[in-house]
Amino acid sequence: MGNTQSPPNNPQYVSASRAFTQKELQDLKSLFNSLASQSQSNGNSISPSVFQSYFRIHGPIGERMFDLITQQRKDQKLTFEDLVVAKATYEKGTKDEIEEFIFRLLDVSGDNFVGRSDLESVVISIFNDILCIKDSEATSSSHQDIVNIFLNAANFSLHGEGNTEETMSFEDFRRWCTHLPSVRKLLGSLLMPPDYGRPGSQIPNLLTSKGIDSNIILLRKEYAWHIGGALSQHELEDWKLLYHSSVNGHSFNTFLGHVSNHEGPSVLIIKDKEGYIYGGYASQPWERHAEFYGDLKCYLFQLNPVASIFRPTGANNNLQWCAVNFTSEDIPNGIGFGGRVNHFGLFISANFDQGHTFSCSTFGSPCLSKTSRVLPEVIECWGVTQGAAAQSKNDGVKGTVLERFKEDRNMLKLVGLANSSE
Repeated sequence: MGNTQSPPNNPQYVSASRAFTQKELQDLKSLFNSLASQSQSNGNSISPSVFQSYFRIHGPIGERMFDLITQQRKDQKLTFEDLVVAKATYEKGTKDEIEEFIFRLLDVSGDNFVGRSDLESVVISIFNDILCIKDSEATSSSHQDIVNIFLNAANFSLHGEGNTEETMSFEDFRRWCTHLPSVRKLLGSLLMPPDYGRPGSQIPNLLTSKGIDSNIILLRKEYAWHIGGALSQHELEDWKLLYHSSVNGHSFNTFLGHVSNHEGPSVLIIKDKEGYIYGGYASQPWERHAEFYGDLKCYLFQLNPVASIFRPTGANNNLQWCAVNFTSEDIPNGIGFGGRVNHFGLFISANFDQGHTFSCSTFGSPCLSKTSRVLPEVIECWGVTQGAAAQSKNDGVKGTVLERFKEDRNMLKLVGLANSSE
């Protein structure tokens, strides 16, 4: 009982400790000793302030996490046993155990229900306390408007007695996480080392040309964080604005000219005249094809008035579309994602003045706007700059891809599209 290990007669601790190697337990003990020494507890426990400061989780989420780890004792003391038991469940448990822990984390009021007010506190805390995106950075949309688009993706199907608001079931929570993978990543990694690489915490660096008014940009930081939830870490470094219709004009030819030299993935964003904002992640360069192409990394997304991501279901391979200068009605000129010809999940015609969006089995996505008809007001395209390791990997197959589409690229150059001036 006098050694540095927790008492072996605690069955919960004994069971949890088996999830770790001896080295991992030693590292956890070293971390605990370091934090406990800062907590004015004679090295016996970690205080809430030291815990929140080290893991950089403040506000309602930080308070709720401390409460859950200390098994809701309310004594303001986090012991080594608490830390081991919590991390064994939260980081090394089954998928169900981890998601059950996260679900309980959302109940910031501690009343055993997860209502809209709980989710609102969590989303605000994510933006303000963890991602450090403050209200002062709001431009065309208020901070509360941005919070609401994440809440609008949630369903509250339970009507509990004595509870004044509708609440979320566990299945509601899982569906919410499916549409908001960035939220799931972040809430599932809060006890990992709070360094630059913590999953779910990275926001792409948004690069624009000098002189562009930031108020016309659709892709704000919260949107970029949301879109990036379905991407790997190396795709979340720099995103460069390749095309903006308000700056470059509503022109398909100009669009292709500006994006043709970007060989990597891109993010297409549309704001229509109904005020809805949505788009798609194009895993392959925008190049001339007479049929669907792309791979299963493509996906569709909504940004406003609801935030959702729709990944491929595997129902078909109708992922990405880019047709230019075809004369057949069976090959509509324009860009799009999913669905089928003339009934796409998202499509913008070559005139860049109209398009459509239908529910489609490719992504399991609904109509992305208020109606199926799309009248674009603003179109943006951002080039995703991949990390060095991923770029090196892609270079190994670049020659094959370019050879395959060499004829199409030459055709674009002949009609003056591939290398239009900036």
